[in-house]
Amino acid sequence: MDTEFQNKDLQMTDDPWTTLDVCQVYDNPWIQVSHRAVLNPAGGNGIYGIVHFKNTALGIVPLDHTGNTWLVGQYRYALGCYSWEIPEGGGPLGTSLLDSAKRELLEETGIVAKHWTKLLELHLSNSVTDEYGVAYVAQGLHFLEAQPEESEQLQVRQLPFNQAIQMVLNGEITDALSVAALFKTNEWLRTGLLTF
Repeated sequence: MDTEFQNKDLQMTDDPWTTLDVCQVYDNPWIQVSHRAVLNPAGGNGIYGIVHFKNTALGIVPLDHTGNTWLVGQYRYALGCYSWEIPEGGGPLGTSLLDSAKRELLEETGIVAKHWTKLLELHLSNSVTDEYGVAYVAQGLHFLEAQPEESEQLQVRQLPFNQAIQMVLNGEITDALSVAALFKTNEWLRTGLLTF
């Protein structure tokens, strides 16, 4: 393949879609759903549904100096099943993401961390949502009382970090933000960019 053509193709930034009409069909404190009449990239008439998220998704990989991490287990209503994940939550748009991540870690696990490293940014389901996520590594841990929200019935589990990676490999952790954050943390540990 022609590398020059491939690179130009990857740098396309012009929006090939034309929005003809937007109708908001649902709104709550966390999401807004809109139905759109569009012209697709080929110029044909089409429709598009978009879920707009009002919070930034936040995930935290807590690591202690002996190589342990913490996972949070909860029943996910939308999936209809139980899920093991890194500590996660949402930060209202326009607020400090780091402050929101610190709040979420304390709420879900009772952990407070001295050192925070931004790990990654990602779009979680970009074909139908604008949901944006940020994950951090938290180190220098000390422990207080967890403060879960009323809607959260959580189990908190301490385990060696390599066991959390094995849970991803075994398909026991399927949450996208958790999978990405755990794998990137593992890579940083493997390459020496991060240490316990």
